Amino acid sequence: MRLRISFAILALAATLSVRAADKKPVVGLVMKSLANEFFKIMEEGAVKYAEQDGTFTLVPVGMNSETDIDTQINAVENFITQKVDIICLAPADSVGLVPSAAKALKAGITVVNFDVALDKKALGQQGLKDFLFVGPDNSEGAYLAGKALGQKLGKGAKVFIIEGNPGADNATMRRLGFEKAAKEFGMKVLESKTAHWETEEANTLMTNLLTAHPDVQGVMAANDSMVLGVVKALDAAKKGGQVQVVGFDNIPAVQELIKQDKVLATIDQFGPDMATNCIKTGFKVKAGAKLMGWQKTPVKLITKKDLM
Repeated sequence: MRLRISFAILALAATLSVRAADKKPVVGLVMKSLANEFFKIMEEGAVKYAEQDGTFTLVPVGMNSETDIDTQINAVENFITQKVDIICLAPADSVGLVPSAAKALKAGITVVNFDVALDKKALGQQGLKDFLFVGPDNSEGAYLAGKALGQKLGKGAKVFIIEGNPGADNATMRRLGFEKAAKEFGMKVLESKTAHWETEEANTLMTNLLTAHPDVQGVMAANDSMVLGVVKALDAAKKGGQVQVVGFDNIPAVQELIKQDKVLATIDQFGPDMATNCIKTGFKVKAGAKLMGWQKTPVKLITKKDLM
C-alpha cells in the first residue's frame, strides 16, 4: 500500500510541472481498494474520460485493503500539500475522512464526496451541513436485491447477510435495505456479519457460517467482491447453485456467475461512470454552481435475463 501511494505522489509531482506549463487544473481521485474489481473499473472509466476530455490532469489513488483508512487520509493530505484544484473522495470510513475533507476545503480546494457518503453528524460538527454527495441509493439497491431473493425463496427462507465495512455509510445502508426486504418477504436472517468488503474474508466467514447453519437457503452480500468469496465457499461445500446468492456492483466476474446460475442477481450502480460524474460535478462547483446535498445516481437490478 505504501508503494502505491509513493507512485501516486511521484505521479502527482510530475503532473504539477506539466500544469505549470499548460495551466491544466489537477483532479485528485481518492478511491477505495483497487483489489476490488469495481474500483479498478471505476479508475479505468475516469482515466478514459480524462484522456478524452484533455482539459485537466487526473491523479488517481487507491488502497490495497478496504480497511486501510490511513492510506486515504495520507492521499488527501498529499493532495492538499500539492494544492490540487479538485478532490473527488470515495471514503472507506464515513467518519474518519471528514476532517481531511474539511481541511482540504479550508485550503481552497473543491471537494466532492462520491460513492460512499460522509457522515452527516461528523460533517455538521465541521460546519459542513448538506455537504455535496454524488452517489446511489444504497438502501434501495440492496432492497431490490433482497426482494429478488425473497421472491425466489418465499416466506420463511433462511438467509445470511454478509455486511461491508461497519465504518462505511454504504455498508450500513445496504444492510438496512437487505433487512427491509427480509422483513417484507418473511425471510429469517440467521446471521448478519461483516467481511469488510473482502473476497477471502467472505470465503472464510461463509465457510464457518455453513458449518453452523447447513440449512441456509440464501445469502445477501453487500458487494460483489464478497459474492466471489461466498460462491467459492459454496462450491467447496458442494452447494454451488443450490444456495441462492445476491450481491451489489455488477462486476464482470459476478456476471459470469449469474450466467452459470451460481448467483441470482446483483445491483448495477454504474461504477465506470461514478468517478466521471464526480469530476464533472467538481468542475461545475469550481465554476460557481451552488450544488449541495445528495445528487442521486441510478441503481438497477441485474439478473440472468439482462445478460443474455
